Amino acid sequence: MRSMLPVSRPSLGAAELEEVRKVFDTGWLGLGSTVLEFENTIRDFLGVRNVIAVNSGTSALHLALDGFGIGAAASDEVIVPSLTFCAAIQAIVGVGARPVFCEVEPATLNIDVRDVERLITPQTKAIMPVHYCGRPCEMDALLDLASRHDLIVLEDAAHAFGSSYKGKRIGSFGDVGCFSFDPIKTLTCGEGGAIVLSDDEVAEEIRRKRNLGIDKDTWSRYRGERSWFYEVTTRGYRYHMSNINAAIGLAQFKKLETFISRRREIVESYNRAFAGLRGVQLLDWKLEDTAPFTYIVRVQNGKRDQAMDFLKDQGVGTGVHYIANHIQPFFASYACSLPVTENLWKEILTLPLYSDMTDEDVDRVVEAMKSFIDVL
Repeated sequence: MRSMLPVSRPSLGAAELEEVRKVFDTGWLGLGSTVLEFENTIRDFLGVRNVIAVNSGTSALHLALDGFGIGAAASDEVIVPSLTFCAAIQAIVGVGARPVFCEVEPATLNIDVRDVERLITPQTKAIMPVHYCGRPCEMDALLDLASRHDLIVLEDAAHAFGSSYKGKRIGSFGDVGCFSFDPIKTLTCGEGGAIVLSDDEVAEEIRRKRNLGIDKDTWSRYRGERSWFYEVTTRGYRYHMSNINAAIGLAQFKKLETFISRRREIVESYNRAFAGLRGVQLLDWKLEDTAPFTYIVRVQNGKRDQAMDFLKDQGVGTGVHYIANHIQPFFASYACSLPVTENLWKEILTLPLYSDMTDEDVDRVVEAMKSFIDVL
């Protein structure tokens, strides 16, 4: 019996182990010079002023909101798609703000800018677009809307490291951008995230907040000097990245273009194979601008769960990215009617996509999906 083909899997090897070994040899495993090197590498790649490495994408979202003062008033609102991972909503709630759920576009699963405009109130402080599957949102329209209403744009770029919009890297458009480098992302640090922004003053505040609000000579910490004196000057959290995670990320970064290229090839193969397949709706991809994170199709006519069961029997893992947040029990007080999202989340099916997939693996997925359609 063939092993189950996973939905996602990190691509790791000797290079990552060697970088981690170098950190072990220094004896300095926490926040240090390797983190600084990782931050500088990401900064140069994105072309931004400030990169702050943290221990998860969720921490990045929470710190970014906190750093810009969102949630300082209980009435503060953040407009966010309901169709995203719950981490984004937990970050909003975590700073004391109110998530206001909006619709997404069926063709891309990206934020519906027209619906965002409908939801803006005097309490709105920020918009949090999500670059779904790595495909860039329409940033020009979002930035224009935000400018007219004096709103912060926080890019949730957890899916989109390496993607671009009109020649500029995703994550560098809004007031602040947040990335995730968890185990299944295109580039992984094992666990990790990053905040990118141009405002030096806010960036310095976020740097203090990621390390328990401690204000001290940051560079001496990067050098590994164990200075005993510190001052706590603001509310803070234990959110910093470790040298171990940064080392993995540095090794991964050298492979990034290879990872992206392979993922694009797989998406192209899927798109060709599934084009015109009865009961299956493909998303609209702009692969030349997209570093693909997940591959999602819409299985229509109420057959999504049946497809998942069939593919599992064929040895193909699947997933649902994601269950709409406005129907989650913990977020019930923010519930609203979102008919487009409520239909979409019951149709979306995530198929295997990762950099080490072979052509034979891709063929297995294609054959399983076609077999499912044949038995309907």
